[in-house]
Amino acid sequence: MKTSSVSNEKKKGNDGKSRHSNGNAAKVPVDRSAPAPLTRRNFLGSVGGVATLAIAAGSIPLEPLFDEKHSVVGAAVVDYQPAARAAASRNYRTSTAKDEHINVGVQPDNGDTLSFTDFSGSFSKGLQHDGLGVPNAASWLSLKYALQSGRHSDYEKIIVGTPGGGPNSKLNGPQACVAFDLEGLDSHAVVIPPAPSVASAQTAAEAIEHYWGALLADIPFTQYPTNSLVAQAVTDMNQLSGLKGNNQYPFPVTPQNLFRGQFFEGDGNVLGPYISQFLVQPTFFGAQPLSQQYQTFLPVGGGGTNFMTSVNEYQTVQNGGDSGRQLGFDSTFRFVRNGRDLAAYTHVDVLYQAYFVAFLVLAGMGAPPNPGNPYIHSAAEKAFATLGGPDVAGSIAEIATRALKASWFHKWIVNMRLRPEEYGALVHAKLMNTKPFPQAAGALHKDVSQSAALPIIFSTYGSYLLPQAFPEGSPTHPCYPTGHGTVGGACCTLLKFFFDGSQQIRPLLTAAGRDVFVPSTDGLSLNTYTGADRNGLDINGELNKLAYNISFGHGIHAGIHFRSSTYWSILLGEQVALSVLQDRAESYNEPFTISITKFDGTTAIISNQR
Repeated sequence: MKTSSVSNEKKKGNDGKSRHSNGNAAKVPVDRSAPAPLTRRNFLGSVGGVATLAIAAGSIPLEPLFDEKHSVVGAAVVDYQPAARAAASRNYRTSTAKDEHINVGVQPDNGDTLSFTDFSGSFSKGLQHDGLGVPNAASWLSLKYALQSGRHSDYEKIIVGTPGGGPNSKLNGPQACVAFDLEGLDSHAVVIPPAPSVASAQTAAEAIEHYWGALLADIPFTQYPTNSLVAQAVTDMNQLSGLKGNNQYPFPVTPQNLFRGQFFEGDGNVLGPYISQFLVQPTFFGAQPLSQQYQTFLPVGGGGTNFMTSVNEYQTVQNGGDSGRQLGFDSTFRFVRNGRDLAAYTHVDVLYQAYFVAFLVLAGMGAPPNPGNPYIHSAAEKAFATLGGPDVAGSIAEIATRALKASWFHKWIVNMRLRPEEYGALVHAKLMNTKPFPQAAGALHKDVSQSAALPIIFSTYGSYLLPQAFPEGSPTHPCYPTGHGTVGGACCTLLKFFFDGSQQIRPLLTAAGRDVFVPSTDGLSLNTYTGADRNGLDINGELNKLAYNISFGHGIHAGIHFRSSTYWSILLGEQVALSVLQDRAESYNEPFTISITKFDGTTAIISNQR
């Protein structure tokens, strides 16, 4: 009997079943004993439900399969015992389902909905509003009622702010929060802590980081050490109480680590260039060259602009309307070199695009497989549909869909965290004393009004609203956790399963005639990175950095997601991926034990061996 396990991930749930967490646990054996062989009649009868009816009705022609007059062969070349196979398949599926039958109980939120009875502390974009930062109660409650009932008809009755007003007038896929999956943990069984309260020092610090992100969006990352506005941002950030003792930030903040992620002190996120090598190294998609140059937005002052900085425009968009303003696109394709470029990338990227390209880069530069891959020492076989390139390529999309559903559950059901732009409206309401006055505005942490960023914002735009990189601002779904981050965490974990994440990246690049690259300040070329840490960059670190690049591109640099939303979304995606990989381990015929270095530096083991 084989077993599949994820060490350092399994713990007992409330019902005594195993679930994933950061604790340690032994491998859990799975009973795969097969029932009695199935007859042909029982096999067809066990297909189940609609599928059986479809076959019986003749919608799928069976004669070529089962009528001897259409065939002259008596058996397959290899006697594969189909009845035993069908029984084993059924037992594998049912045993895996039993393993994933987990009830973690009701997950807590941050209490903002109860604290602020006018719902001003919760997500409300796309609904009707009675004033700046104050959603209409009937509209907000119609959303909650639909989420509570789960009925499609109730979702269709949600009172939106601008019915029929265009794509931004509709809520973004809320019913995905109750969708099921057939592999890995159910979306309702993955666990992250509640989102920080709108009144917390942490959310205040994250909002101030957003204001500085908007002000610095057009400054190349390579110019941060010498830019005077960056120096102001660093000084301001280091005075925020929400950063002290918060391991999600590199601290103290410096020009080198500003807007960088962190899971533990000194991890791969803070090493090397700001942009991951997987987002700059040219590669091929089959025979098609990928330069990794992208269509970007024009800078402010160069034909580009920020959006939603006036109260009228903000209110129009917040109610689901269209401001009528458009993005300005650069006619020259460029490498990603600043925050606005990252925002432009994430505005239109395809769900798992960055991680599929990372796979192409890894394969193209000959990155070795994970040391636990059983084909490494084989003299007779090489990996392909299992544990090889096609397995990686197909699995990236598969893992991304499951990650997104997990994210949507926490967004819509558990947290309903407001967007940074909505927090910016509360800041404006607090400092301008707007009427009706949002309850949450009066509870904002004092660090916000004391930040050096706000006077610059007001003198530039005439309001304290958070400038947005996109005309529509954020998508019409809640902030916590991020879809981009959850997909990133899942896809990077998957890539670590297939590739040797401890491999230093520079020797692989130089062997291919390249080097560690950093985009030029104009984004038109790639320069060789000469930092003292260039030889210490490894695959795991650059994958971790890539997940943060993409989620912060959509978050801090576009004004859409708070830092903590990214941090926990990446770890949520890792949970999803490890559970799927655990379920899949037993499906492989090849025996293996594969180690993965997690984002926090600890190890998870995926194995189908005792």
